[in-house]
Amino acid sequence: MTQPSSLISHLIELRSRVLKALMSVLVIFMGLAYWAQDLYTILAAPLVATIPDGASMIATSVASPFFAPFKLTMVLSFFIAIPYILYQIWGFVAPGLYRNEKKLVAPLLFSSTLLFYSGMAFAYFVVFPLAFAFFNAVAPEDVLISPDISEYLSFVLKIFFAFGVAFEIPVAIILMCWTGMTTPDNLRKKRAHVIVAAFVVGMLLTPPDVISQVLLAIPMWFLFEVGVVVGSWYTRHKVPDAEDEMEDKQS
Repeated sequence: MTQPSSLISHLIELRSRVLKALMSVLVIFMGLAYWAQDLYTILAAPLVATIPDGASMIATSVASPFFAPFKLTMVLSFFIAIPYILYQIWGFVAPGLYRNEKKLVAPLLFSSTLLFYSGMAFAYFVVFPLAFAFFNAVAPEDVLISPDISEYLSFVLKIFFAFGVAFEIPVAIILMCWTGMTTPDNLRKKRAHVIVAAFVVGMLLTPPDVISQVLLAIPMWFLFEVGVVVGSWYTRHKVPDAEDEMEDKQS
C-alpha cells in the first residue's frame, strides 16, 4: 500500500471512530433527555440541603429552566460515554503500538476513566456538602440565599472537571516515569514542592474558601504518592521484550 493511500485509510478510520464516539453521546443523551429535570434535581440536592428554610433556587433568565437541565444532560451523556470514547481511541492507536506498550496503555485507559469518575464522586458526596454549608454559614444575616440555576450548573461542572482532572495524577506520573521524563526517586526528593504545588492548584481550581481547597489538595497529595509507588513498579518492568517487538515489526 502506498503512503498516500495508507494516510487516506487512516483518516477514514479516524472519521469513523469519531462519528461512533459522537453517536454514543447522542444516543445516551436521547435516553436521558426525558429525565433531564430529575437529573438537575439530583445535582442540586447538596445545595438545597444546606440553604436556609424558605429559600430556593431561582432562574434569572427566561429560558434557564429549560436549557440548564438539558445542558446538564448533555454533559452527563459525555461523561457516561467516556469508556466507549476511550475504546474508540484505543482501537485507533493500538495497531501502531508494540506489545509491551499495549500492556501499559490498556490498564491506563481503564484506570484513568475510573479515577475521573472517582474525582467527580468525591466532589459530589464530600466537597459539595461541606463547601455549600460553609458558604451559607459565612453569608451575612440579611442576605437571602437564592442561587441561580445556570450559575450553579456552571459552578459544579467546573468543580467536577477540576476534581476529575486532579484525580488523574497517578496516570500522569506513570506516563512520565515510563517515558523517562522523570524517575520515582526524583519525585520523592521533590515531595515538599509537590505538596506546596497541590495547595496552590487547589487554590486556583476551587472556589475561594479553605475547605474546598484543602479537600482538593489532600487527595492530590495522596494520589501523587500512589502514582510514585505504581510508577516505580512500571519502571522496574520497563525493559522491552525484544522478541515481542521483532514480532510486532514483522507483522
